[in-house]
Amino acid sequence: MTPNSKYQGPSRPRRTRGGIRAQTQRGGFARSWWGKRWIEALEGLDAGGRLLRGRSYARGGQVQSIEIGKGKIVAFVQGSRPDPYKVLIRVRPLTGEEWGAVSRALAGRAVFAARLLAGEMPERIEDAFAEAGASLFPSRLDDLRTGCSCPDSVNPCKHIAAVYFLLAEEFDRDPFLIFQLRGRTRDEIAKRVISGAEEGDVGHRVSQDRSEDGGPQPAAPPSEPLPAEAESFWGEAGAEGHGFADAVRVPPATAALVKRLGSFPFWRGESAFIPMLEKIYRAASPVGMSVFLGEPEIAPAIEDR
Repeated sequence: MTPNSKYQGPSRPRRTRGGIRAQTQRGGFARSWWGKRWIEALEGLDAGGRLLRGRSYARGGQVQSIEIGKGKIVAFVQGSRPDPYKVLIRVRPLTGEEWGAVSRALAGRAVFAARLLAGEMPERIEDAFAEAGASLFPSRLDDLRTGCSCPDSVNPCKHIAAVYFLLAEEFDRDPFLIFQLRGRTRDEIAKRVISGAEEGDVGHRVSQDRSEDGGPQPAAPPSEPLPAEAESFWGEAGAEGHGFADAVRVPPATAALVKRLGSFPFWRGESAFIPMLEKIYRAASPVGMSVFLGEPEIAPAIEDR
Protein backbone atom coordinates (compact mmCIF):
# COMPACT_ATOMS: atom_id res chain seq x y z
CA MET A 1 0.00 0.00 0.00
CA THR A 2 1.17 3.55 -0.61
CA PRO A 3 1.70 5.40 2.70
CA ASN A 4 -0.79 8.05 3.84
CA SER A 5 -3.25 7.06 1.10
CA LYS A 6 -7.00 7.14 1.65
CA TYR A 7 -9.53 4.63 0.44
CA GLN A 8 -11.60 6.27 -2.29
CA GLY A 9 -14.56 3.86 -2.19
CA PRO A 10 -15.48 0.92 -4.43
CA SER A 11 -14.31 0.94 -8.03
CA ARG A 12 -15.09 -1.27 -10.99
CA PRO A 13 -12.14 -3.37 -12.21
CA ARG A 14 -11.17 -3.37 -15.87
CA ARG A 15 -12.15 -6.52 -17.71
CA THR A 16 -9.17 -8.70 -18.56
CA ARG A 17 -8.62 -11.83 -20.65
CA GLY A 18 -6.43 -14.81 -19.97
CA GLY A 19 -6.35 -14.32 -16.21
CA ILE A 20 -6.23 -17.07 -13.58
CA ARG A 21 -9.72 -18.19 -12.62
CA ALA A 22 -10.80 -19.92 -9.44
CA GLN A 23 -11.99 -23.49 -9.94
CA THR A 24 -14.90 -22.92 -7.54
CA GLN A 25 -17.38 -20.37 -8.83
CA ARG A 26 -19.66 -20.45 -5.79
CA GLY A 27 -19.42 -21.33 -2.13
CA GLY A 28 -16.12 -21.75 -0.31
CA PHE A 29 -12.68 -22.01 -1.85
CA ALA A 30 -10.49 -25.13 -1.84
CA ARG A 31 -11.54 -28.78 -1.47
CA SER A 32 -8.69 -30.28 0.57
CA TRP A 33 -8.44 -29.82 4.30
CA TRP A 34 -5.06 -28.13 3.92
CA GLY A 35 -6.38 -25.64 1.35
CA LYS A 36 -9.24 -24.77 3.69
CA ARG A 37 -6.80 -24.62 6.60
CA TRP A 38 -4.85 -21.91 4.74
CA ILE A 39 -7.97 -19.73 4.60
CA GLU A 40 -8.76 -20.48 8.26
CA ALA A 41 -5.25 -19.46 9.26
CA LEU A 42 -5.63 -16.12 7.47
CA GLU A 43 -9.04 -15.57 9.07
CA GLY A 44 -7.41 -16.22 12.43
CA LEU A 45 -5.05 -13.31 11.78
CA ASP A 46 -8.02 -10.91 11.85
CA ALA A 47 -8.28 -10.79 8.07
CA GLY A 48 -11.50 -12.79 7.62
CA GLY A 49 -13.89 -9.94 6.82
CA ARG A 50 -11.44 -8.26 4.47
CA LEU A 51 -10.73 -11.50 2.64
CA LEU A 52 -14.26 -11.55 1.26
CA ARG A 53 -13.46 -8.51 -0.87
CA GLY A 54 -11.23 -10.62 -3.10
CA ARG A 55 -13.72 -13.36 -4.01
CA SER A 56 -15.05 -11.73 -7.18
CA TYR A 57 -11.51 -10.87 -8.33
CA ALA A 58 -10.38 -14.48 -7.86
CA ARG A 59 -13.40 -15.88 -9.69
CA GLY A 60 -13.45 -13.27 -12.44
CA GLY A 61 -9.91 -13.88 -13.69
CA GLN A 62 -8.54 -10.52 -12.53
CA VAL A 63 -5.29 -12.14 -11.29
CA GLN A 64 -2.98 -12.19 -14.29
CA SER A 65 -0.01 -14.11 -12.87
CA ILE A 66 1.28 -15.70 -9.66
CA GLU A 67 4.88 -16.74 -9.05
CA ILE A 68 5.69 -18.76 -5.93
CA GLY A 69 9.21 -18.93 -4.52
CA LYS A 70 10.77 -19.77 -1.18
CA GLY A 71 8.87 -17.66 1.30
CA LYS A 72 7.75 -15.24 -1.40
CA ILE A 73 4.79 -14.74 -3.75
CA VAL A 74 4.71 -12.16 -6.52
CA ALA A 75 1.45 -11.58 -8.39
CA PHE A 76 -0.07 -9.05 -10.77
CA VAL A 77 -3.76 -8.24 -10.43
CA GLN A 78 -5.80 -6.13 -12.85
CA GLY A 79 -7.78 -3.48 -11.03
CA SER A 80 -9.52 -0.32 -12.13
CA ARG A 81 -6.38 1.34 -13.52
CA PRO A 82 -4.80 0.56 -16.91
CA ASP A 83 -1.72 -1.14 -15.42
CA PRO A 84 -2.14 -4.17 -13.14
CA TYR A 85 -1.21 -3.83 -9.50
CA LYS A 86 1.80 -5.69 -8.14
CA VAL A 87 1.15 -7.84 -5.09
CA LEU A 88 4.00 -9.03 -2.88
CA ILE A 89 3.41 -11.58 -0.11
CA ARG A 90 6.26 -12.76 2.11
CA VAL A 91 5.83 -15.73 4.41
CA ARG A 92 8.41 -16.11 7.17
CA PRO A 93 10.62 -19.12 6.34
CA LEU A 94 11.40 -21.47 9.19
CA THR A 95 14.96 -21.35 10.45
CA GLY A 96 17.41 -24.19 9.84
CA GLU A 97 17.06 -25.23 13.47
CA GLU A 98 13.27 -25.27 13.19
CA TRP A 99 13.40 -27.33 10.00
CA GLY A 100 15.79 -29.78 11.63
CA ALA A 101 13.35 -30.36 14.48
CA VAL A 102 10.42 -30.63 12.04
CA SER A 103 12.30 -33.14 9.87
CA ARG A 104 13.02 -35.35 12.86
CA ALA A 105 9.39 -35.20 13.96
CA LEU A 106 8.15 -36.08 10.46
CA ALA A 107 10.67 -38.88 9.97
CA GLY A 108 9.52 -40.50 13.21
CA ARG A 109 6.15 -41.21 11.63
CA ALA A 110 6.41 -43.42 8.57
CA VAL A 111 2.83 -42.72 7.51
CA PHE A 112 3.70 -39.04 7.07
CA ALA A 113 6.42 -39.85 4.55
CA ALA A 114 4.09 -42.17 2.65
CA ARG A 115 1.27 -39.62 2.50
CA LEU A 116 3.57 -36.79 1.44
CA LEU A 117 5.08 -38.85 -1.36
CA ALA A 118 1.53 -39.61 -2.54
CA GLY A 119 0.92 -35.87 -2.87
CA GLU A 120 -1.30 -35.65 0.21
CA MET A 121 -0.94 -33.67 3.39
CA PRO A 122 -1.13 -35.92 6.49
CA GLU A 123 -4.05 -34.82 8.63
CA ARG A 124 -2.00 -34.62 11.83
CA ILE A 125 1.05 -33.03 10.33
CA GLU A 126 0.49 -29.85 12.33
CA ASP A 127 1.11 -31.92 15.48
CA ALA A 128 4.62 -32.69 14.22
CA PHE A 129 5.27 -29.00 13.63
CA ALA A 130 3.93 -28.17 17.10
CA GLU A 131 6.30 -30.74 18.64
CA ALA A 132 9.14 -28.91 16.91
CA GLY A 133 7.97 -25.57 18.27
CA ALA A 134 6.97 -24.33 14.80
CA SER A 135 3.88 -23.96 12.63
CA LEU A 136 3.24 -24.93 9.03
CA PHE A 137 0.52 -22.36 8.38
CA PRO A 138 0.84 -18.69 9.35
CA SER A 139 -0.08 -18.40 13.03
CA ARG A 140 1.16 -14.89 13.90
CA LEU A 141 0.91 -11.53 12.22
CA ASP A 142 4.67 -11.39 11.74
CA ASP A 143 4.51 -14.64 9.74
CA LEU A 144 3.16 -12.55 6.84
CA ARG A 145 4.38 -9.37 5.18
CA THR A 146 2.16 -8.13 2.36
CA GLY A 147 2.06 -5.18 0.04
CA CYS A 148 0.18 -3.97 -3.03
CA SER A 149 0.81 -1.06 -5.38
CA CYS A 150 -2.88 -0.07 -5.31
CA PRO A 151 -4.01 3.07 -3.43
CA ASP A 152 -6.18 1.10 -0.96
CA SER A 153 -4.83 1.51 2.58
CA VAL A 154 -6.74 -1.53 3.91
CA ASN A 155 -4.66 -4.69 4.29
CA PRO A 156 -5.38 -7.12 2.84
CA CYS A 157 -6.84 -5.23 -0.07
CA LYS A 158 -9.04 -7.08 -2.57
CA HIS A 159 -6.02 -7.72 -4.81
CA ILE A 160 -4.05 -9.45 -2.04
CA ALA A 161 -7.19 -11.30 -0.93
CA ALA A 162 -7.78 -12.60 -4.48
CA VAL A 163 -4.26 -14.07 -4.51
CA TYR A 164 -4.89 -15.68 -1.10
CA PHE A 165 -7.99 -17.47 -2.44
CA LEU A 166 -6.23 -18.73 -5.58
CA LEU A 167 -3.33 -19.99 -3.46
CA ALA A 168 -5.81 -22.07 -1.41
CA GLU A 169 -6.95 -23.81 -4.61
CA GLU A 170 -3.39 -24.28 -5.82
CA PHE A 171 -2.54 -25.96 -2.52
CA ASP A 172 -5.28 -28.49 -3.38
CA ARG A 173 -3.20 -29.50 -6.39
CA ASP A 174 0.24 -29.37 -4.79
CA PRO A 175 0.45 -29.33 -0.96
CA PHE A 176 4.23 -29.02 -1.15
CA LEU A 177 3.78 -25.36 -2.10
CA ILE A 178 2.93 -24.71 1.56
CA PHE A 179 6.32 -26.12 2.55
CA GLN A 180 7.96 -23.98 -0.13
CA LEU A 181 6.47 -20.86 1.43
CA ARG A 182 8.08 -21.95 4.68
CA GLY A 183 11.46 -22.34 2.99
CA ARG A 184 11.74 -25.96 1.78
CA THR A 185 11.05 -27.37 -1.69
CA ARG A 186 9.35 -30.68 -2.44
CA ASP A 187 12.70 -32.40 -3.14
CA GLU A 188 14.25 -31.09 0.07
CA ILE A 189 11.30 -32.26 2.17
CA ALA A 190 11.23 -35.69 0.52
CA LYS A 191 14.98 -36.16 0.97
CA ARG A 192 14.98 -35.19 4.63
CA VAL A 193 11.84 -37.05 5.67
CA ILE A 194 12.56 -40.24 3.76
CA SER A 195 16.22 -40.41 4.77
CA GLY A 196 15.22 -39.88 8.39
CA ALA A 197 12.59 -42.60 8.18
CA GLU A 198 15.08 -44.99 6.59
CA GLU A 199 17.64 -44.33 9.36
CA GLY A 200 14.97 -45.16 11.92
CA ASP A 201 14.22 -48.42 10.15
CA VAL A 202 17.84 -49.61 9.95
CA GLY A 203 17.64 -51.63 13.17
CA HIS A 204 14.39 -53.23 12.04
CA ARG A 205 15.84 -54.20 8.68
CA VAL A 206 19.00 -55.65 10.24
CA SER A 207 16.95 -57.85 12.58
CA GLN A 208 14.93 -59.10 9.64
CA ASP A 209 18.12 -60.05 7.80
CA ARG A 210 19.00 -62.59 10.49
CA SER A 211 17.32 -65.87 11.45
CA GLU A 212 16.07 -66.79 14.92
CA ASP A 213 19.39 -68.38 15.91
CA GLY A 214 21.31 -65.19 15.06
CA GLY A 215 22.74 -66.42 11.79
CA PRO A 216 22.10 -64.89 8.41
CA GLN A 217 18.82 -65.63 6.69
CA PRO A 218 19.06 -68.14 3.84
CA ALA A 219 19.21 -66.52 0.42
CA ALA A 220 15.91 -66.24 -1.38
CA PRO A 221 15.59 -68.53 -4.40
CA PRO A 222 16.25 -66.79 -7.71
CA SER A 223 13.12 -65.58 -9.46
CA GLU A 224 12.10 -67.38 -12.61
CA PRO A 225 12.77 -65.28 -15.72
CA LEU A 226 9.84 -64.32 -17.92
CA PRO A 227 9.50 -66.41 -21.08
CA ALA A 228 10.81 -64.81 -24.25
CA GLU A 229 8.07 -66.27 -26.48
CA ALA A 230 4.82 -64.34 -26.72
CA GLU A 231 2.87 -67.60 -26.88
CA SER A 232 4.15 -68.67 -23.49
CA PHE A 233 3.44 -65.33 -21.86
CA TRP A 234 0.06 -64.38 -23.30
CA GLY A 235 -1.36 -67.81 -24.10
CA GLU A 236 -3.06 -68.84 -27.31
CA ALA A 237 -5.37 -65.82 -27.57
CA GLY A 238 -2.49 -63.39 -27.13
CA ALA A 239 -0.22 -65.17 -29.59
CA GLU A 240 -2.84 -65.17 -32.34
CA GLY A 241 -4.14 -61.67 -31.57
CA HIS A 242 -7.63 -62.82 -30.56
CA GLY A 243 -9.62 -61.97 -27.52
CA PHE A 244 -8.59 -58.30 -27.12
CA ALA A 245 -11.69 -56.76 -28.67
CA ASP A 246 -13.84 -58.31 -25.95
CA ALA A 247 -11.76 -56.53 -23.29
CA VAL A 248 -11.95 -53.07 -24.88
CA ARG A 249 -14.76 -50.93 -23.49
CA VAL A 250 -15.44 -47.35 -22.50
CA PRO A 251 -14.00 -46.84 -18.98
CA PRO A 252 -16.69 -46.59 -16.30
CA ALA A 253 -14.90 -43.59 -14.72
CA THR A 254 -14.53 -40.57 -16.98
CA ALA A 255 -11.07 -38.95 -17.11
CA ALA A 256 -9.83 -41.08 -14.20
CA LEU A 257 -6.13 -40.33 -14.82
CA VAL A 258 -6.76 -36.60 -15.16
CA LYS A 259 -8.64 -36.60 -11.86
CA ARG A 260 -5.77 -38.46 -10.23
CA LEU A 261 -3.22 -35.94 -11.50
CA GLY A 262 -5.37 -33.02 -10.42
CA SER A 263 -6.12 -29.64 -11.92
CA PHE A 264 -3.77 -27.69 -14.16
CA PRO A 265 -1.55 -25.19 -12.30
CA PHE A 266 -3.29 -21.82 -12.07
CA TRP A 267 -5.92 -22.65 -14.70
CA ARG A 268 -6.98 -19.74 -16.95
CA GLY A 269 -9.92 -21.22 -18.86
CA GLU A 270 -13.48 -19.93 -18.75
CA SER A 271 -14.69 -23.32 -17.45
CA ALA A 272 -13.22 -25.39 -14.65
CA PHE A 273 -10.39 -27.63 -15.90
CA ILE A 274 -11.50 -31.13 -14.86
CA PRO A 275 -15.24 -30.76 -15.70
CA MET A 276 -14.25 -29.43 -19.12
CA LEU A 277 -12.01 -32.43 -19.80
CA GLU A 278 -14.73 -34.79 -18.59
CA LYS A 279 -17.01 -33.50 -21.36
CA ILE A 280 -14.26 -34.04 -23.94
CA TYR A 281 -13.60 -37.58 -22.70
CA ARG A 282 -17.30 -38.44 -22.80
CA ALA A 283 -17.54 -37.22 -26.39
CA ALA A 284 -14.28 -38.85 -27.54
CA SER A 285 -14.80 -42.30 -25.99
CA PRO A 286 -17.54 -43.53 -28.38
CA VAL A 287 -15.59 -42.17 -31.36
CA GLY A 288 -12.53 -44.12 -30.25
CA MET A 289 -14.58 -47.29 -29.87
CA SER A 290 -16.04 -46.82 -33.37
CA VAL A 291 -12.58 -46.43 -34.88
CA PHE A 292 -11.29 -49.48 -33.01
CA LEU A 293 -14.22 -51.65 -34.08
CA GLY A 294 -14.16 -50.39 -37.67
CA GLU A 295 -17.63 -48.91 -37.47
CA PRO A 296 -18.75 -45.81 -39.45
CA GLU A 297 -17.16 -42.70 -38.02
CA ILE A 298 -19.43 -40.49 -35.91
CA ALA A 299 -18.95 -36.84 -35.12
CA PRO A 300 -18.30 -36.07 -31.46
CA ALA A 301 -20.81 -33.90 -29.63
CA ILE A 302 -19.40 -31.84 -26.80
CA GLU A 303 -22.03 -30.03 -24.81
CA ASP A 304 -21.42 -26.49 -23.62
CA ARG A 305 -18.48 -25.80 -25.87
